[in-house]
Order: sequence, then C-alpha cells, then structure tokens
Amino acid sequence: MASYRGHLMLSAPLGAAYGAVALMRPEFDWGPIVLGAGLTTVGGLLPDLDSDSGVPVRELFGLLAAAAVAVLFHPLRERGLPLEQALGVMAIAYVLIRYAVADFFRRITVHRGMFHSLPAMLIGGLIVYLCYPSPDIVLRLYLAGGVMLGFLSHLVLDEFCAVDFMGLSIRLNKFAGSALKFGSPSYPATIATYAILFVLGYFAWSGSPDWATQVPAAWKQIGWPKAQGQARQVP
Repeated sequence: MASYRGHLMLSAPLGAAYGAVALMRPEFDWGPIVLGAGLTTVGGLLPDLDSDSGVPVRELFGLLAAAAVAVLFHPLRERGLPLEQALGVMAIAYVLIRYAVADFFRRITVHRGMFHSLPAMLIGGLIVYLCYPSPDIVLRLYLAGGVMLGFLSHLVLDEFCAVDFMGLSIRLNKFAGSALKFGSPSYPATIATYAILFVLGYFAWSGSPDWATQVPAAWKQIGWPKAQGQARQVP
C-alpha cells in the first residue's frame, strides 16, 4: 500500500490540475481555484482517516475541524449571534471534532474497511455539496467533484501498489481489492455506509433546483431520435 507521503505527492499535483479547471468558467475568481485544489489534495488523504497510524488521523481531523469552523462562521453570524458567542460555538465545534469525533471514528472503523470504498467516496462528495454555504450549484458540484477525485486517486494508488510487477508474472499482495470496492465482509458496516449514502443523496436531490429534478421526466418525453425522425415524415 502507498504511504501517507505517497498519496500527498499524487493528490497535490492532481489538485493543482483540478483547480486550473475553474479557469474555464470566467465567473470564478482565484478563490474557487485555490479551494478546489485544496479539497482535491485533502480528498486524496481522507481514506487514511481509518489508518492505524496516529499521524494521518491527527493531521486530517485537525484539517476537518478547522474546515468545519470556517464553514460555521458565516451561518452563525447570519443568525444574529454576537461575535463572542459565535467564536465560542466555533471553539466547541473544533474541540468536539478534533478530539471526540476523532476518537469515536477510530473506535468504530478498521483499516481498509468501508471507509476505503467507492460509496465512501460518494459520501465525501455529498457532504461537501450539502455543507458548502453557497447557492451556486455549479460551484458546489465543482468542489464536491474535487473531493471525490482526490479520494478516488487514493483508492486507485492503493490498488496499484497492491500489484507486484517484479519478475515475469504479476502478483497481488494481501491488500489487493481492498480499496476499490463496493462492500466489505462486515455486513453492518456495509449497510450503515449505504444508509448514509442514501440519506445524503436524498437531501442533495430534494434540495436541487427544478431543472435538475425535472431531468428524468424530460428524458421520457425526448424519445429515440430515429422514432422522432419517422414521426416527422408522417403527413
């Protein structure tokens, strides 16, 4: 399996490339570019949250706690909370995520469990999409895509490192197939992961704009191009 530094060396350049994609949209300034690059880089490290090593877990939960505090500030101020109270809530949130949530996560996860899976990748993207405080759906999709791209790079690199290319034959080590997966031997973990994915997906879909929720109905009205062409020829 790849090391923490190895994943960082892959996700950082990938994040820079993904951030540059925002240049294709003239309404995006340098903020989304930097944010997209950063989220892609962090996404490439997220699967290490279930690592047995203390360093990745400590650093990643520190980043997640700081990101949660940054996201909380604007909604708290919009609700009319005084600055001192908002800062107090943010401090409590940071401590809870940094220590309590981190400890709970370590207790309920195992290395290369369901957090190292494709459904977990989708959950990460949905969390960013739902939590980012912006009405711009394109921006939220862009940022969610960055997290999922980084997450996917981690899984692919882990699978690539599970293949031994030395010698005349290709051999797989014990970690092969443990990253790019849709389920795990633990049925409760698999069911819980898909339940979270379903709930987040429902919230994302129900909060989508009208044009997105009406797409399936529009597909039914389109029909096959050939059939439409024949229908036009009928006098």
